[in-house]
Amino acid sequence: MRIAVSAETDGGLDAPVSGHFGHSPYFTLVEIAPSGEQIGAEHSIANPHYPNHEPGVIPAVIHGQGAEVVLTGGMGSRAAGFFRQYGIQPVPGAAGTVREAVQAFSRGELAGNAPCHATTHGCGDEHGHAHHHGAQ
Repeated sequence: MRIAVSAETDGGLDAPVSGHFGHSPYFTLVEIAPSGEQIGAEHSIANPHYPNHEPGVIPAVIHGQGAEVVLTGGMGSRAAGFFRQYGIQPVPGAAGTVREAVQAFSRGELAGNAPCHATTHGCGDEHGHAHHHGAQ
């Protein structure tokens, strides 16, 4: 399974998870074994739409990378809908490093259905538009 994780840097598994996928300068793509217990190959890509993006363009980029899941600190319901249209499971609530987020997902600790307002990042309104709340 290939997982895309929104990241603040291109530091691979040690990069901090971005609080909101739309404001993420990078995405780390991680392969995990079917059991979910082993992390395989990983590589980072720059977000080609950073710092500005239009709704729906980043999900297309992630889809083009072959990801089945996207982990992020938070995203609005509209953005989550775009990911679902591509068959990608949006999973908000990720924190820590990319490695920690992937491990938490593998253990079933990230549900993938929490709305954006349930996160501590205050990442969007009911229309899925991102709001920047300063440094996190």
